[in-house]
Amino acid sequence: MLKLRGVLLCGPVLLVLPFGTTMASEETASAIFGGGCFWCVEEAFDKVEGVVSTTSGFSGGHVENPSYQQVVDGNTGHAEVVKVEYDPDTVDYATLLHVFWRNIDPFAIDRQFCDAGEAYRSVIYYGNDEEQALAEATRDELVERFDREIATEISPFEAFYPAEEYHQDYYRKNPVRYNYYKSACGRERRLEAVWGDEAGGLGG
Repeated sequence: MLKLRGVLLCGPVLLVLPFGTTMASEETASAIFGGGCFWCVEEAFDKVEGVVSTTSGFSGGHVENPSYQQVVDGNTGHAEVVKVEYDPDTVDYATLLHVFWRNIDPFAIDRQFCDAGEAYRSVIYYGNDEEQALAEATRDELVERFDREIATEISPFEAFYPAEEYHQDYYRKNPVRYNYYKSACGRERRLEAVWGDEAGGLGG
């Protein structure tokens, strides 16, 4: 991981948001995606019409309320994820999956781009049977399309822990550092190599 990301840590946030809980309105729904650096995943989904908000955080591990440093050290089992709050009357889960896939390298195991380790694995955490079926169907389509194994994990959602405040909306708060990191990490180059003109999906 680039030294650029080694910023001063804050204390952990003591808030756990159950899946489906919303901060925006009762009309929104939630989706949890891990695509490597959560700064970049936030940026991708914030561009999608119908997305109300995005929150960087951690899911999939065995430690309650982990800090960023604990997660990237690889001692918690968590992945960096983004909680996407969206208006289902404007955008559906299938569209969010389309955007997700085209913002990751689906072949990378325990890494995305320059970031390596289980914290950077790509993952979809589904909240119900319908989401599981859609996620698995889109994965199977990619297996057929690329004729190779897809490394992205598809698992049931259990808990979401928000990351420290300085991680939220990082690409907006620190655009120079963020753009340098994103470029140096080779994210866009790899997405274009995998997806061509589809790179970024509706979030590109």
